[in-house]
Amino acid sequence: MSSDALAAIADQLVAWCREDKARACLDHLYAPDAVSVEAMAGPGGREAVGLDAIRAKHTWWENTMQVHDAAVDGPFLHGDDRFGVIFEVDVTNRETGDRSRMKELGIYTVKDGKIVREEFFYTC
Repeated sequence: MSSDALAAIADQLVAWCREDKARACLDHLYAPDAVSVEAMAGPGGREAVGLDAIRAKHTWWENTMQVHDAAVDGPFLHGDDRFGVIFEVDVTNRETGDRSRMKELGIYTVKDGKIVREEFFYTC
């Protein structure tokens, strides 16, 4: 894949995330068998395999967290097949009422013009 093609995918993901359209990314940028890996296990475990599982993870987040503010920084390109994005969110957990700020780094791997893997790293 060319660096221009990678940049186009990365730029589109960042643009949609800034517009709160993360689901559009799944529909247009991800491979059907993409894998999403979290740093810590959530309700579905650490890995979500396939678009249905990744969509379920998004649904859980949307139903559980009230987002007060969000920022997206990047993309940061790495070679011809990866890029990183920094996400910062201010959220309230609807179940507990706890409000917190979170910062994470998402690393995306692209193959044949589609995102095939995303991995998230959190600050301590």
